[in-house]
Amino acid sequence: MPLKARLQREWRFLRGLNRTLKRVKTIASDSPNLVCDDLQAAVDEFRDRTAMTFEGRTVTYAELDAIANRFAHWGKGQNLRRGQTVALFMPNRLEYFAVWYGLSKIGVVTALINNQLSGLALAHCLNISGAACVIVDTETSPVFEAAKGLLERPLLQWVLGPAHGEQRDLVQALKSCSSLPPDKSVREDIRARDTALYIFTSGTTGLPKAARITHVRAQLYMRGFAGATGSKPTDRIYVALPLYHATGGLCALGAAFLNGGSVFLRRKFSASHFWPEAVAEGCTMFVYIGELCRYLVNQPPGDDDTRHKIRLAFGNGLRPDIWPVMKSRFRIPEILEFYGSTEGNVSMFNFDGREGAIGRAPKWLRNRFNIRLIQFDVETGEPVRGLNGLAVECGPGQVGECVGHIGGDARSEYAGYVDKAASDKKVLHDVFEKGDRWFATGDLMKTDADGYFYFVDRIGDTFRWKGENVSTNEVAERLLVCPGVKEANVYGVSVEGNEGRAGMAALVVGPEFDIGQFGEAVARDLPPYAQPLFVRVLPALDTTGTFKTRKLELIADGYDPAKIKGPLFFHDPKKGYVKVTKSVFERIGSGAIKI
Repeated sequence: MPLKARLQREWRFLRGLNRTLKRVKTIASDSPNLVCDDLQAAVDEFRDRTAMTFEGRTVTYAELDAIANRFAHWGKGQNLRRGQTVALFMPNRLEYFAVWYGLSKIGVVTALINNQLSGLALAHCLNISGAACVIVDTETSPVFEAAKGLLERPLLQWVLGPAHGEQRDLVQALKSCSSLPPDKSVREDIRARDTALYIFTSGTTGLPKAARITHVRAQLYMRGFAGATGSKPTDRIYVALPLYHATGGLCALGAAFLNGGSVFLRRKFSASHFWPEAVAEGCTMFVYIGELCRYLVNQPPGDDDTRHKIRLAFGNGLRPDIWPVMKSRFRIPEILEFYGSTEGNVSMFNFDGREGAIGRAPKWLRNRFNIRLIQFDVETGEPVRGLNGLAVECGPGQVGECVGHIGGDARSEYAGYVDKAASDKKVLHDVFEKGDRWFATGDLMKTDADGYFYFVDRIGDTFRWKGENVSTNEVAERLLVCPGVKEANVYGVSVEGNEGRAGMAALVVGPEFDIGQFGEAVARDLPPYAQPLFVRVLPALDTTGTFKTRKLELIADGYDPAKIKGPLFFHDPKKGYVKVTKSVFERIGSGAIKI
């Protein structure tokens, strides 16, 4: 890289890093300044500015704060005390943020429940939250009613809408509540190390876990993105991600509210409405996660693709193959990719826009970051350790697990999950020296000589086949360039009589898809051990509310035609991909077909 370009890159990186560090440097675990105090300060400064627009209704900072205050006084009226929990089970709506912001003013914890859950998964989240009551609306109330029988204890149900039977009418109750802030004395003994929220993992491979979000953690999210994005009071952020998740509910809202900007909030993401609304609302930024950008790219071209005023898209999970298409087709000047986990202590930003990188920690700033990559054995599921018993750090190009040092400062603290056993499982001991503690992210990554980090795969998703490690993420990226393949979810399945797991791909395809051409592309672009042995075609992939594809049900189905509706193929070593019939399935199981 020429010297001038290298200097420009370093300047962009340093500028972004300094902006972020400046905003988070005063956060401290023992501080009485809480996340609600940060938000109250923003309200006091930007009272009359537009804060949020939702389904035709727009409120100022003062009006949004007044709604939050009513929830705070409602909580006091219900004798909710510091440390008690209220479950919030609603879709995106204007009051969503105001609920937890208001309750945090009286020291009450809010459990943000995924509004897509139902039945056992919903009951599980409500049970482990320890909530004293649950707030629902007309959309989620029937879902809660259906799951009531699975609860460990009865929960009082407050409805933002008409109430029936034993339900309580929250709309009516709020009318008698003050819109003035509650006295700060009600939270005077609370410190930033205390819990503010519970946010649940997506549950892609099982039941969700409740991550404990302290005030420190919430402040790091909100202040961090207010700094990292460089947002201004004139910015308007398009938020179509669920507010029960940290990326939409904390990162995006923090970027807007702590700098005096505004939010255009959508109930849920719609690829066909995205650009027309971004244009109509004058949005200058949007937040993305997972496959949202792929859905946009898969839409037919439209006039609004380039009529918008978007200057920055920020988020995580943008695949390398989509990155340049997003920038060129939609003329987005800047993309800010970041990495972080809800429950962990590792975060990083790709401030200078290197395509495909999830963040950067240059050598000359190595000691400012608590992030390292250590060698990992996929077969044993454990870090590789040397003769001295300590972990072995990866060099550039080597794939390893990302770990974060658990230290004494706010940025490196680890709050973990509500479940202590689950929290302890994520902590590694004696990593680089005896007695140290590191958070294990569960993510495999690699770095380059310039300190950029690249996501490879989740540890549970990487599998071993024919003596080789196969990254489901990397295989999926290759499959997505095959003609007719719109979406791909890759995973490993057990095949009787064979060690390890064989690759299988669930695809969403267009009319131009041809299994023969697909087989030719796979053979050309992937080594034999990484080529999917089985392929199934689905009308759509089952995803979480944050667009992560679910694998558990697919793995359970395996390649059994009795469990699978729709096209199902097996890669015959002589014939290429052939349909899996009952006969083919039985011959594979008996070993008659050699793999």
